[in-house]
Amino acid sequence: MLDVYSLELGFYALLAFVLLAVKIFAFVNSLMFSSESYEAAGKLTKPAWTIILGIAVAVQVLLLNSPIGILNLILTIAALVYLVDVRPAMAGLRRR
Repeated sequence: MLDVYSLELGFYALLAFVLLAVKIFAFVNSLMFSSESYEAAGKLTKPAWTIILGIAVAVQVLLLNSPIGILNLILTIAALVYLVDVRPAMAGLRRR
């Protein structure tokens, strides 16, 4: 028989894994652009984004808090802002 608790636990584990993968991808991607790219795109500096995204990965890995905890949600939003706003702006600079 399917237990609701185990289903919920599995959902949280999958959600935590997906959010961790997003944060790691954003962190590694932030290291690939030069500092000049961030300035040319008019975004926060490279050290600022690298620190924010590094903290996001560290908090999820070290604190092992709930994927829907307030701190984890704030840092997930930061990673998503990087991926949706900053990364495309700098990728557009590379193509030209």
